[in-house]
This record gives sequence, structure tokens and C-alpha cells, in this order.
Amino acid sequence: MKKESEIKYLGKTYPCCTSLTMNIIGGKWKTVILFHLKDGKLRYNQLSKAMPTVTERTLSLQLKKLEEDKIIKREVIYKKPPLKVFYSLTELGATLLPIVNAIADWGDYVINVK
Repeated sequence: MKKESEIKYLGKTYPCCTSLTMNIIGGKWKTVILFHLKDGKLRYNQLSKAMPTVTERTLSLQLKKLEEDKIIKREVIYKKPPLKVFYSLTELGATLLPIVNAIADWGDYVINVK
């Protein structure tokens, strides 16, 4: 059995599995991005419109981080100008959907509690 301090992913060491998971999906916007990508690929502007309070810088940084962690993929279509860039979940990213859906369901529950 591995010691918890030996958990490594993409060159980083984590103290436990929960720490690894929260590093990948934690923060204000990552889970929201995954929620919007759950039904298929979207362009940057579509994501931006779906999340009107996020800044362009923050959205770009979070997309890059999720891509580095192999949770989403960035697809560039070069057929004709302007270039089209799409974001979608990877196979690994899709395994997070039960967690994302549970978070969304809990949010629905909280706003409906009387």
C-alpha cells in the first residue's frame, strides 16, 4: 500500500486523493466550466456567455489549467479564417460528471429548502 504522500499526478505530489481531486476541480470556476461542457463541445465565446461574471483572463487561465490536467481538450479548426477553437471534456474529464452533477443537484436542493 502506498503512503498518502506518494500520490503523484502529472509530476506533482499530493498528500491524499482528495487533495489531488480538489486541486484539479477546486476553485470558483473549474466545476462551472465542466458543468457547461457536460453536453458537448463549446467555443470560448459560448462558455464566456454562459458564465457572464467570469473575467476573460480567469476563464482563459482556468481552461489552460484544465487542459494541462487532461480534463478538457482544446481543438483548433484551421479550415478557413477565422480559426475556430472548441473545448470539450476528455475521457478522463467525463469521469468527473457524476461529481459535477452531484454538486449541481446539491445547489438545486439548497435553493429550494424552505
